[in-house]
Amino acid sequence: MAMKIEGRYINPFTDFGFKKLFGSELNKELLIDFLNQVLGSREQVKDLNYMNVEQIGAREEERRAVFDLFCENEKGEKFIIELQNVRQEFFKDRCIYYTTFPIQSQVPKGNDWDYELKAVYLIGILNFSFHDLAGVDRFTREVKLVDTQTHEVFYDKYSLLFLEMPKFKKAEHELETHFDKWLYIIKNLHQLQKRPFKLQERVFKRLFQQAEIAKLNSEEMESYQESLKTYRDNYSALKYAKKEGLKEGMEVGIRKGMKEGMKEGRGEGKKEMAIEVAVKLKNKGWSIDEIIEFTGLSAEEIEKL
Repeated sequence: MAMKIEGRYINPFTDFGFKKLFGSELNKELLIDFLNQVLGSREQVKDLNYMNVEQIGAREEERRAVFDLFCENEKGEKFIIELQNVRQEFFKDRCIYYTTFPIQSQVPKGNDWDYELKAVYLIGILNFSFHDLAGVDRFTREVKLVDTQTHEVFYDKYSLLFLEMPKFKKAEHELETHFDKWLYIIKNLHQLQKRPFKLQERVFKRLFQQAEIAKLNSEEMESYQESLKTYRDNYSALKYAKKEGLKEGMEVGIRKGMKEGMKEGRGEGKKEMAIEVAVKLKNKGWSIDEIIEFTGLSAEEIEKL
């Protein structure tokens, strides 16, 4: 049975949607325009060549890597573009590991080489946020090799650029820059029913045309449905995990708080507090044995509540 698809435009956070918009020669201008906004004041990309996303180590027994998109600009600089919906324990490690492939692939055959390398960029579009020790609510993050004492950039041809989409919260009327507009589209495209008034640039007209679900052929529709199912399954699993984690945390907090309160309480006040807590725990579905353990009340007293 075919999955019901609501909305007018594809979801860029699905594997199909992301590669439909950015992963083909037909839509190369979209990726070039997007990359130039991410690069900011750096020298802009004029052209791109799509490269094999499957990278294999120098020896057969070495592990491989499969990128979402892998491109090279006219100067030979390499771009890995990754879409990541779910936080992984070793996601940062994976990013570093991925960048080793385009670095090692630059080693020429033969002995004549002075170790000069072309720049390597990894751009991560994240549907989650990193914990920011500085407490700054920023939606872009750039990681480079720096001198830890002077904070000067030690090597300027290696960059990890992350877009933390949950932190981008601008509404349409708040969009100021071309970069703002790109982030707004990526985050909200699947919820829109028409092209917003503020997004009238030619490149966005092209994007909205390519994103229309009604224009997908039968094979594309099947691929999109499968990709959308994976996205929804991952979202549901993540939501459930968060819910269970929150529930567990609340229960631990209740138990700890109640224990501390019982220690500080005296006489009738202590008994009244135990009864009040027992009522709440009973309503939450805690077992009689659990309530006895943490309140000190008898089974008979608890059953009467």
